[in-house]
Amino acid sequence: MREIFNILKKYTFWIIIVIALLFFQAYCNLALPDYTSKIVDNGISGGGIEDNAIEVIRESEYQKIMFFVEDTDLINDNYQKITKEDDQYIDDYPALEEENLYILKDVSSDVREEISSELLKPIIIVYGIESNNDTVKNIINIDNFPINLDQIETNYNQIIASLTPEQLENLKTTINETLNNIEPSMLEQLAINYVKNEYTNVGVDLEAKQLNYIVIAGIKMLGLSLLAMLITIASTLLSSKIATSFSRDLRKKITTKVMSFSNNEFEEFSTASLITRSTNDIQQVQMFVVMLLRLVIYAPIMGIGAYTHVNKSSMAWVIALAVVLIMGLVTVLFTIALPKFKKVQQLIDKLNLVAREIISGVPVIRAFGNEKHEEERFDKANVDLTKTNLFVNRLMSVMMPTMMFIMNGVSVLIIWVGSSKVDAGSMQVGTLIAFITYTMQIIMAFLMISMMSIMIPRAFVSVRRIGEIFNKDISIKDKEETVEFNPKKKGLVEFKDVYFRYPKAEEDVLKNISFTALPGTTTAFIGSTGSGKSTLINLIPRLYDVTGGKILIDGVNIKDVKIHDLREKIGYVPQKGNLFTGTIKSNIAFGEDYPGQIPDKQITHAAKIAQADEFIKEKDEKYDSEISQGGTNVSGGQRQRLSIARAIAINPEIYIFDDSFSALDYKTDAKLRQALAKETKDSTKFIVAQRISTVLNADQIIVLDAGAIVGIGTHKELMKTCDVYKEIALSQLSKEELENE
Repeated sequence: MREIFNILKKYTFWIIIVIALLFFQAYCNLALPDYTSKIVDNGISGGGIEDNAIEVIRESEYQKIMFFVEDTDLINDNYQKITKEDDQYIDDYPALEEENLYILKDVSSDVREEISSELLKPIIIVYGIESNNDTVKNIINIDNFPINLDQIETNYNQIIASLTPEQLENLKTTINETLNNIEPSMLEQLAINYVKNEYTNVGVDLEAKQLNYIVIAGIKMLGLSLLAMLITIASTLLSSKIATSFSRDLRKKITTKVMSFSNNEFEEFSTASLITRSTNDIQQVQMFVVMLLRLVIYAPIMGIGAYTHVNKSSMAWVIALAVVLIMGLVTVLFTIALPKFKKVQQLIDKLNLVAREIISGVPVIRAFGNEKHEEERFDKANVDLTKTNLFVNRLMSVMMPTMMFIMNGVSVLIIWVGSSKVDAGSMQVGTLIAFITYTMQIIMAFLMISMMSIMIPRAFVSVRRIGEIFNKDISIKDKEETVEFNPKKKGLVEFKDVYFRYPKAEEDVLKNISFTALPGTTTAFIGSTGSGKSTLINLIPRLYDVTGGKILIDGVNIKDVKIHDLREKIGYVPQKGNLFTGTIKSNIAFGEDYPGQIPDKQITHAAKIAQADEFIKEKDEKYDSEISQGGTNVSGGQRQRLSIARAIAINPEIYIFDDSFSALDYKTDAKLRQALAKETKDSTKFIVAQRISTVLNADQIIVLDAGAIVGIGTHKELMKTCDVYKEIALSQLSKEELENE
C-alpha cells in the first residue's frame, strides 16, 4: 500500500490543482440557483428591484420612513436631496417637478447592504399604514396597533402628531415584535413592493429596469455556466491525466518488482494472477483515482455548499429525510456487494488461467480430442464470472431507480410543503425553486458517493492484490555490501558441499554436491529424469539459492556479488528455447543491455556457430525476419539454435546449456558442438544432456542419482567405475559403439 501512495505522491501538485478547480466549479454551480431565485423573485415579481435600499424617493415618503429609522445618520449621510432646479434629473424622475426627491449616493455594496437592512422595517411600517391591501395589513397585524387608524381621516403626519411619546414607543415595540415573527424573505418582498410603488410614483421606467435586471442576471448565469463548463473540462482532463500517468507508473513498478522475483516467488503467484494484477486490477485502481478526483472529493464540496444555503430553512427536515433514506439504501447495497467484489477478481484470475492454458495447449488438446472437455471447463469459469457480475449489475440496476424515486419523491414533498408556505406568504416562488435545486444537489452528492460505494470495495480489493506483489519479500537479492569478482580468475566455478531444498519441501533435492569446473573445460551432467540436473544448473545464475554449502565463481561466493554482475558472466540456454516478439536480430542481440550494442558481424558469427545462419538466409527478410510471440513461427530446433546463438553473441565466461541440444538432429548436434568447442575454448561450459553422444567428449562428466553425485570422471573412467552411467550408456548405444568412442 505504501508503494502505491508513494507513486501517487508524485502528482501531489496536480491533485491540489484539481481540488482547487473543483472548489471553483462547485462555487459556480452553487451560485446558479441563487441567480434563478433572484430572476424569479426580484426580476419578475419584484420588477427588477434587488433590495429595499431605495434609490429615489419623494421627500414626503422620506420623512415618514425616517421617523422609524434608528440610525438616522447612516441614511442622511448617504441620501442627497434634489429639487426641480436640478434639471438633469427631470427626464429620469418626472415627479421632481411637483415635489423634492431624495436619491441614493454612489455607495459600496457593504454600505448599500447596511442601508437596506436599516430601511427594511421602517419601509414595511409605512407600507402597512398606507396600504389599502387587506393582505398586507393582516401580515403585519396592523389591527393590533395601539391606535385606531380607521378613526383618523387625515394624512400620515397628522396620525403621528396625534400620538403621545408613550404611544409612539409602544407603537415601535409592538411593530418590532410583529415583524420579528414574519419570514425574512416575506419582509423583503413587502419592502420591495413598497419600493416598486414609490418608483412608479416618481416616474421610473419599471419595465426598462426589470428587463435590464433580468438581462444582466442572465448574462451572469451564462458566464458562470461557461466558466463551470471550462473548469469541468480542465479538471476532468487533469484527473484523467493523473490517473493514467499513475497507472502507467504503477504498471512499470509492478513489472520491475516481478522481474526481480526468483523462481520461489513465481511459484506463489500464478502467471494468470500476475497478468490480472498488472492489467485488470490496475485498471480498477485507475478508475478509482479518476472517480476520487472527480466525484468523491467534489460530492462533499457540493453537498456541504448546498446545505449552507438551505440549513436555515424551515424545510431542512426534508433534506434530512432524503439523506437517511439514501444512506440506508447504500448501507444495504454495500453489505451485500462487498463479498461479491472480492470474488469477482478471483474469478477473473481463474478465467485468465483457464484461457491461457487452453490457448497455449491447443495442439495437445486437439491431438487428444479433448476439445469438448476444455470448452466445458472454460464455460464453467466464464459462467461463474458472468453470474457474479450479473448479481452486482442487478444491484446497480436496483440502486439507480430507487435513487431516482427518492429524488422525485423529495421534489414532490418540497413542492407540497413549499406551496403552502408560498400561499401563506412566508416564502417566495424563487426561493422555493432554489430550495428544490439545492436539495437536488445535496441528494446528487450522496448519489455520487453511493455510486462510489459500489466501486470502492472493488478498488480496495485490487489495491490489496497489487499490494501483495509489492509486499512480497524477494528471497534472492543483492546484499547491502557486495564484492567484486577476482579479475585474475575467469570462469572458475566451485561447488562446495551444496545442498538445496525447494520451499515448503520436506527433503533436499540436492545433497552434498562438490566439484570444480576449470576455465576452458566442459562439465556435463547426466542422470535419470528427476535426478536434479536442471536444478543444479539453475543454482549457478541464482535462479534459486542454495540452502546449504556455497558456490564460488572466480573464488567469490555468488551470494556476495551483485546479481547483475553474476549473470553478466553467464550465457544461459534453457531447456525450452524462449524467443520474444521482434526480429531474429533482436532475439540474438537480446543479451546486451541496450538494443544495437552488438555489431551485426558478431550476430552473424554467433548464428553461424549455432548452425542457425543457414535457415535464416532462406528467409526473405534474413535477420530482420519477424519472430512472433513465443517464437511460434519457427520450429523447435530453430528456436533452440537461436537461443544458443543468443548466448554465444555476448561472449560470456560461462556457458550453461540445459538440455539445449535435444531438439537437434544428430548431424546438426555434432556440427554445432564442434563449432562451439573452437569458439568457447577459453570459457567454462556446463551441459545438461540426456544423450550419451552429447557428453562423450566432456572433460568431466558428473553423474547424478536422486540428487547426489554418484560418479565424476571422463566417459572411459565412468564406464569402468560408475554403474549408473554405464547403464545409461548401454541403454542408448551398443557395446561396440561405446568401445569405439
